[in-house]
Amino acid sequence: MIPTDEQASAAFANRALLPLMVVVTLALGWILLPFYGAILWGAIIALLFTPVYRRLLARLKWRRTQAALLTMLLILLLLILPFALLTAALAREAAQVYQQLQSGEMNPSIYFQGVFNALPDWLTALLDSFGLVNFAALQRRLAAALAQGSQFLATQALGIGQLTFEFVTSLFITLYLAFFLIRDGDAVARALRDAVPLAPEHKKELIGKFTTVIRATVKGNLLVALIQGTLGGLAFWALGVGGALLWAVLMAFLSLLPAIGAGLVWVPVVAYFFVTGALWQAIALTAWGVLVIGLIDNLLRPILVGKDTRMPDYVVMITTLGGMVVFGINGFVIGPAIAAMFMAVWHIYAATRIEAAP
Repeated sequence: MIPTDEQASAAFANRALLPLMVVVTLALGWILLPFYGAILWGAIIALLFTPVYRRLLARLKWRRTQAALLTMLLILLLLILPFALLTAALAREAAQVYQQLQSGEMNPSIYFQGVFNALPDWLTALLDSFGLVNFAALQRRLAAALAQGSQFLATQALGIGQLTFEFVTSLFITLYLAFFLIRDGDAVARALRDAVPLAPEHKKELIGKFTTVIRATVKGNLLVALIQGTLGGLAFWALGVGGALLWAVLMAFLSLLPAIGAGLVWVPVVAYFFVTGALWQAIALTAWGVLVIGLIDNLLRPILVGKDTRMPDYVVMITTLGGMVVFGINGFVIGPAIAAMFMAVWHIYAATRIEAAP
């Protein structure tokens, strides 16, 4: 059967539509790229607080705008305000540490010299074999690195604490987008489902997997990081370690890395206590780090993250690390989400091949 001119024209239009869709989608992504973090967290906040919105919606007799506004008020009180207060306190402490380093009140070289003098002879010989006996040069490098790190923390924290234009813009976009996604999320989800060219059961599986992984990753990782950072900061404060808030925030940030995160902070402090003769502090911090901080990671993370995502712990860890290398702090969400979608898509493909087999 020979196609008519109208059929041929329609076929050509359908073939041209896909490249056009790809071009306009890439163009939109390019425009939104500077604010991808704000857009990502706006969508995550909407996803996390949609159940709260639905409960409020039923109580407010299905007035969507009022329910969404009340949900945003809860977000401001539960998330934004505590974050702003913590950032302000962190900015003050980071600036204080940087000023102490600049004035010489805090001299890292003294601590490094004490550690070096306390090293056993075999370790000194090992350092000598690697050409690391020029301790004065090492002191200068470490002191400069600490000063630069403190300056960076102080600058970044003060920038956020002083509400820079970039921070305010990103926060506005996040909250603005979260409001509309909370209020109109069902319509947006329906539009996306209609646009995806897959079977209904496959759409349901992909969307369910994506939603579950995002919720589990964010809630689980942030809760574990908050608990570990708080416990580590309290231990440092009790043992008289300076800058306990800075260490607590650093520990919470590194706790996003499964298994090894918080240990990157408290293990070197234990080593310092040991070599400087503060044995009871070293033993106490070791016991606290292994039995309390480490136990939180080993017990809570598999329950809150691995169980819901139904991914092996090693997959979660590797994709979290890889995501943070590629995407920065946002990678702890993006990495596992990509891994989950990869596994779901390949499962759908394998099931489709089995069904199509004779």
